Amino acid sequence: MDSIKLPLKHQSRLVAVVCMAVDAGFVVYDARSAQQMVVVLAMTLAVDAMLAGPARLSGWVALAQAAVPVVILLTMGRGIDHNDAGMLIAAYRAGAWLRGAPAWASLGVLSASLMTIPLMADHSLVIAALVATKAAVLPWLVGRYTTARRAYLAELEKQREVEKLDAQAAVTKAITEERSAIARDLHDVIVHHVSAIGMHAGAARLGLPDSNPKLATSLRSVEAASRAAMVDLRHLLDLLHGARSEGARQPGLDNLDELFDGVRAAGTPARLLVCGQHREIPESLDITVYRIIQEMLTNALRHGDASGVTVTLEYAPAALTITAENTAGSGNGHSGSGRTGSGRRGLVGIRNRAGMFAGTAQSGLEPDGRTWRTAVTFPLEAS
Repeated sequence: MDSIKLPLKHQSRLVAVVCMAVDAGFVVYDARSAQQMVVVLAMTLAVDAMLAGPARLSGWVALAQAAVPVVILLTMGRGIDHNDAGMLIAAYRAGAWLRGAPAWASLGVLSASLMTIPLMADHSLVIAALVATKAAVLPWLVGRYTTARRAYLAELEKQREVEKLDAQAAVTKAITEERSAIARDLHDVIVHHVSAIGMHAGAARLGLPDSNPKLATSLRSVEAASRAAMVDLRHLLDLLHGARSEGARQPGLDNLDELFDGVRAAGTPARLLVCGQHREIPESLDITVYRIIQEMLTNALRHGDASGVTVTLEYAPAALTITAENTAGSGNGHSGSGRTGSGRRGLVGIRNRAGMFAGTAQSGLEPDGRTWRTAVTFPLEAS
């Protein structure tokens, strides 16, 4: 606000100075004697200087400007060119800044003052009215128009802001409703099927003879995976509903052991190597790194061979790098342009998650033609 007021003050002072210079020039040119010039010049400069004052005093400024011609006429017996420029600006300010009785009163005194000299010089009432209209009524009307136009533009701006807020609210409401619909579908379909998988796996395990421990271990892994999936789904449902259960937390790097145990229980060797000095990272990045490793392991299970997968978590002073390497299985779509749709979606998901934190992701076959390598690097602030 101060940055706006300061230029306005400078401009009002500049207007006052220009009026003083113009009116003073006419006084010096038109005055017949030095004494007359000094008196008229002093009054003119004084009332013109008032134009630099605050807008709330516009009525008093108009009264002072209107008084000068009358005082000169009554004391010197003739009208001379004096504060014509000051009268114009005073009329404009009265029309622009004043409302109600003060605005009309200012117009009245200015018009009466401007009509006095023509009438005292035996000019007709029509001439006097034209002079008052030109020097008082017209600038007063321009001031009123300027203020009304400014208020109209401000109202349009306000309406546009309200419409913008309404549009944003409508978009937010639509997103919320869409999330609720997605959450309902997840609850009604996915949660039901995952629960059924867990129950059937448990029933099958209980019905197995004791002589088959390997199959029992696999079924326990299915039960554990289904329970973990249910927990993750409930967390996602809470997020979609815009709520977060008290104490609920998505899995992060602290849960990697459980993740790797699940992969090993499915019959695929999974190794985790940690290099560098461990450091704390933001919770959102912690969750993202977990999800990326989870997707890497899923891709290895789907498209790798029995040799397993190795994941390396490397901490550097200014970066965190996650690398997964596994031997591509034959005919499983884990290479080149022949990747399956699910594989492509998995890699796209990894790239998207990395991009959220200004990270980079690279994937492809190594020069040996058999090793599939996926690497994701996140920039970190140096400690």
